[in-house]
Amino acid sequence: MAHPLLVKAISAAKVKTDARDSTTLAWLLAAGLIPAVWVLPPHVRDLRMLLAHRQRLIRQRTQTQNRLHSVLPAHQVLPPAEHSSFATSQRAWWESLPFSALERLRVQQDLLLLDRLDPLVAELDAQLVQLSMTELWASQTPFLIQLPGTGVINALTLLAAIGDIIRFPVAKKLVGYSGLGAGVHASGQTYQTGRITKQGRCELRTTMIEAAWVVVEHHLHWKAQFERLTHSIGNRKAAVAIARKLLVAVWHVLTKQAADCHADPVRVAGTFLRWTHQKRPATSPRLEPRAFVRQMLDQVGVGAEVERFSYGAKLMCYHPPRS
Repeated sequence: MAHPLLVKAISAAKVKTDARDSTTLAWLLAAGLIPAVWVLPPHVRDLRMLLAHRQRLIRQRTQTQNRLHSVLPAHQVLPPAEHSSFATSQRAWWESLPFSALERLRVQQDLLLLDRLDPLVAELDAQLVQLSMTELWASQTPFLIQLPGTGVINALTLLAAIGDIIRFPVAKKLVGYSGLGAGVHASGQTYQTGRITKQGRCELRTTMIEAAWVVVEHHLHWKAQFERLTHSIGNRKAAVAIARKLLVAVWHVLTKQAADCHADPVRVAGTFLRWTHQKRPATSPRLEPRAFVRQMLDQVGVGAEVERFSYGAKLMCYHPPRS
């Protein structure tokens, strides 16, 4: 299987027929000039399909919510500030608005569509959480969840996009695969770098940028890095730079199967506890939460000294304490 963009760049011609293309491809193959791409194993392909389906449902839900919001300005109505406009408790509020008959029909159908989409997304989320604890993914998922700004869905998105981390011998290759690397024009005495290439897995790039905006708000190390970069390149470019650094951290923890060097053991323990509390099918095997957290901490290799941590308003303790 060949990389279509690179083959197109090599074999572009003004005269294009099937016979000429076949001959050109044969010449390129004989010369070793056809760049190959990685062929997905079945379990990675299935995970990508599931995540793509979830993204389509979320996109459809967002479009429906935007359509509902677009009706309000024409009637000079503001959505309720204290609750979500689309919560079930707000159905009476939508019914009380002065819509015309046709507008009311459209609003009712959009609300009904939302009611059907939410359970579908929740079902997919539960299936993804269950997949994260299966043998195929359980050996890698904890190393990504320990990273700040990365939940279960994001971890699986990264794993689906990356596939086998071994095919990236250095972190720079993974950065280039994500499209977060800077474009370069070097010729003679000229050396210029430009915007990021955006060539690669778009979901990998999007997930890392979303994680970057989270960590610069809630993680001291990354917040300090972001503030230092902001003074010279601005907020948006600084967020992209943080996303690139986070992706390098992803490469290191997956390749070395080790803890993040900036990991806070107490925070990581709370993250693992949220993982085990997420919705899963009733048939999914479930460890006692404290035992599950300790097992994940030991697998990642962090928090050996942690015997208690806060989770919301609760104080979680291990019994018996580790020796």
